[in-house]
Amino acid sequence: MTLLRGILILLGAGFLGACVWAYLSGDFAAEFAAITGLPWGKISLADLYLGFLVIAVVIFFLEPLWISLPVIIVMMLLGNWVSAFWLAARLPKLVRKLRGVA
Repeated sequence: MTLLRGILILLGAGFLGACVWAYLSGDFAAEFAAITGLPWGKISLADLYLGFLVIAVVIFFLEPLWISLPVIIVMMLLGNWVSAFWLAARLPKLVRKLRGVA
């Protein structure tokens, strides 16, 4: 489990770094407009927000409200690196709960 948590942290940090690079290198408004003008760009954004919603449900039911709401809001604004860090932090708790149910 430690290896998986480390991988999640590395992937989240790598994605965060890629986001910073894109912010500094690109023109968000123009590139976002180009993406949303394409059918697969629209589907990709719908898929992104479906993923946010799915992990938001998990976070909402595993965390107290005072933790879940800020994490969900930040995730929706800043991306899935937030969910990767949250999952890395909560993986042991999540595994214990799932094994207790099964």
